[in-house]
Amino acid sequence: MAMKEGFLTDEQREVLKVATQNADTLSSSPISPKTLFSDHQLKVPAAGKAPTAGIAVRHVRRSHSGKFVRVKKDGGGGKGTWGKLLDTDGESHLDHNDPNYDSGEEPYQLIGSAVSDPLDEYKKSVVSIIEEYFGTGAVDMAASDLRDLGSSNYHPYFIKRVVSMAMDRHDKEKEMASVLLSALYADVISPPQIRDGFVLLLESADDLAVDILDAVDILALFLARAVVDDILPPSFLTRAKKTLPESSKGFQVIETAEKSYLSAPHHAELLERKWGGSTLVTVEEVKKKIDGLLKEYVESGDTVEACRCVRELGVSFFHHEVVKRALILAMESRAAEPLIMKFLKEASEEGLVNSSQMMKGFCRLAESLDDLALDIPSAKSLYQSLVPKAISEGWLDAAFAKASNVGGVVQVEDRKLRCYKEEVVTIIHEYFFSDDIPELIRSLKDLGAPHFNPVFLKKLITLAMDRKNREKEMASILLSALHIEIFSSDDIVNGFVMLLESAEDTALDILDASDELALFLARAVIDDVLAPLNLEEISSRLPPDCSGSETVRMARSLVAARHAGERLLRCWGGGTGWAVEDAKDKVQKLLEEYESGGVVSEACQCIRDIGMPFFNHEVVKKALVMAMEKKSDSVLHLLHECFNEGLITINQMTKGFSRIKDGLDDLALDIPNAREKFYFYVEIAQRKGWLLPVFSAQCSPSMMADST
Repeated sequence: MAMKEGFLTDEQREVLKVATQNADTLSSSPISPKTLFSDHQLKVPAAGKAPTAGIAVRHVRRSHSGKFVRVKKDGGGGKGTWGKLLDTDGESHLDHNDPNYDSGEEPYQLIGSAVSDPLDEYKKSVVSIIEEYFGTGAVDMAASDLRDLGSSNYHPYFIKRVVSMAMDRHDKEKEMASVLLSALYADVISPPQIRDGFVLLLESADDLAVDILDAVDILALFLARAVVDDILPPSFLTRAKKTLPESSKGFQVIETAEKSYLSAPHHAELLERKWGGSTLVTVEEVKKKIDGLLKEYVESGDTVEACRCVRELGVSFFHHEVVKRALILAMESRAAEPLIMKFLKEASEEGLVNSSQMMKGFCRLAESLDDLALDIPSAKSLYQSLVPKAISEGWLDAAFAKASNVGGVVQVEDRKLRCYKEEVVTIIHEYFFSDDIPELIRSLKDLGAPHFNPVFLKKLITLAMDRKNREKEMASILLSALHIEIFSSDDIVNGFVMLLESAEDTALDILDASDELALFLARAVIDDVLAPLNLEEISSRLPPDCSGSETVRMARSLVAARHAGERLLRCWGGGTGWAVEDAKDKVQKLLEEYESGGVVSEACQCIRDIGMPFFNHEVVKKALVMAMEKKSDSVLHLLHECFNEGLITINQMTKGFSRIKDGLDDLALDIPNAREKFYFYVEIAQRKGWLLPVFSAQCSPSMMADST
């Protein structure tokens, strides 16, 4: 210490002495000031310049523990120190017990909240419904709960869930699942939803097989049982096989159902008893009991007893079968007809058979009339006489006959039309999945029912409206292809009229149906599927104050708006392939490149790459316009090659020429000799066989002379 002090002047020693005395006086710490200063020595400036008084003490501060520590200038920093005034660099902690605590000073923390998915909520809800049904066996309660749940568009997932849950349980639950599906069919879950549900099951068969070793066999049983119970048409198996890879478990399920179950002798009886009647009663047993009680009733004539027997069956969801079998018995025995009519009237008035079950029973009988006619030749005429009686007596709702009542006789919907509707729903679903327009067109041609084309259009747009923008865009593009290949303008108009006539019913399921239909109409005009005058024709065929008429007016407004073409072509975001406007740009560019380069093979490849064969008429149209404008016939060589390769069909070629013919007046404003050039190209096309005979007849020499 003496050595160190030897470096100080006398004046500095005096200051040090005073500082030490002050520290001893002020400090309550037992630590010696000598120790303090031996640890934290004062630094003296060079050249022997003495510091001013008080500096040494000002830079020393007591810590929380009572120790003296060296700190930074102005009291900031230093280990164990408070920090300088308003120093907020360190972490602060709020004390909830502090009287001055303010919750507003707490730091904000964003808490992530998962957005609920309606489908996920639906799946959770149906699991509890199914679990409760497996525990109680109450079909009515399950049907009521499912109906109250709403979200009817998610019902295919209910089908998938109830079957997949039953697959991993005992035979009792498997039988209960089949009985429930039969009960919900048509009343709660529509036939298309039943089919969609089984499609989902087949697609997930590979995943089910991971947890359930015999999943293929069990699922095949459910599939075959659904066919036997008339909730799936046999054609479903054929259609579904086309959509599944042969290596998939779903494909194996269908093959097993066809070969092992549905092709076996007496397969219906075997399938009805496959799970041993493990629920309270099987469907087949209920049918037998219904037959028995009806025969007893005809013999005794005791209506009260017959109603009691029906009530004791405890299958109110299956009362449509009572109605159906009672009516068949009335047809088989004319003497029994008065008793049967009395029984059904009594059952209706008591509320034993509700109006929905009554109508469903009549509908199911109507669907089987062709088969019944083999055993009862007069089945159709008898049925047509029974329906008016039931309506006049008040136990069959008059709405049953409203749609097709002609001269007091109910006309049953044509069976071929029903089959057609079932087929086209599957075809449309396949198209939405594969985006394969040529395959869809082939499938429609295979059906061989062109007179039902308007029905297809209605079904296509209705299904697309309830889906995402991708499917809506696909539907619009498909309409363009169908209009060129197989649909006439009348088909398109009639289809839209059917859609607009049922617009109010559609709006019950799809809230924005009117807006969506207006977009489809306007888009059809922009895509040249409909002419603007067709909107007038459609409007004239609708009641003036109906929802459909308002939709047509909305479509007119959309078409008349500024830049309507650009907006409507992108109204659904170009959900599949090229948007139509983009395709037109591509066609124009490839023709310009061909004109400059002259490589036919490359131009043909570019047309293939666009991937819109239904739109190749645009290639023909733009090629002809280019030939007229540039007075060069080289692009005709490209059309010749495309036709010879089958890249552009005769239908597409004719459509392209037809569109030029329709627009000749406008073309003549920019190309004075457009008409002469066009008919010159028509002569070339006729010699080469590019055009359909109908169009060639329209462009005969006499007609050409008249036009010039």
